[in-house]
Amino acid sequence: MKKIPMRKCVATNESLPKKELIRIVRTPEGTIEIDETGKRNGRGAYLKRSVEAVEIAKKRKALSRSLECPIPDEIFEELRKRFEHE
Repeated sequence: MKKIPMRKCVATNESLPKKELIRIVRTPEGTIEIDETGKRNGRGAYLKRSVEAVEIAKKRKALSRSLECPIPDEIFEELRKRFEHE
C-alpha cells in the first residue's frame, strides 16, 4: 500500500492529504506565488481548498506568519476566485 503524504493547513490546522491542499510559496527572490505543482523552490505553506480557509488565513494572518513576510491582497483574491468555482 502506497503512503499518502499528509500536510497541515495553516488556517484550519487540519491534517489532510497533500492533493486536497494548495501550496503558497515565498520564492528565494521574495515574491509570493500560488504553487499548483507543489514543487516550486522556496518556503511553502499549505491551505485547504475552500473560501472559508482563505478567510481564516487572512483574518488570523496565518500565511504571513508561516511564510515570514506580508501577503499581498491579490493572492487572497486569486485564491478566493479559484475556490468559488470548485
